Amino acid sequence: MEIIIYTIVHCPWCDKLKEWLKNKKLAFQEFDLKESPSARDDMLEKSNQLATPVTDIDGEIIVGFDVEHLEIAIEKAKAREANSQ
Repeated sequence: MEIIIYTIVHCPWCDKLKEWLKNKKLAFQEFDLKESPSARDDMLEKSNQLATPVTDIDGEIIVGFDVEHLEIAIEKAKAREANSQ
């Protein structure tokens, strides 16, 4: 499972997302939009929005810190991994 998050500094929801993922012991790759204009472009292409955070879980895009949607996407990704083995 690949988890990519797009964040900005001083975003409380971004901080909550990172803490939540760490508590779940899920590895993720973080892109700070202020540091990487190309990441900003990628996020905009994926989500059609500039709101943060944006999470990409194996291609499923979640805008904001939506725990229910995050958990569903993670379970789907885990199921796909299990079925591919």
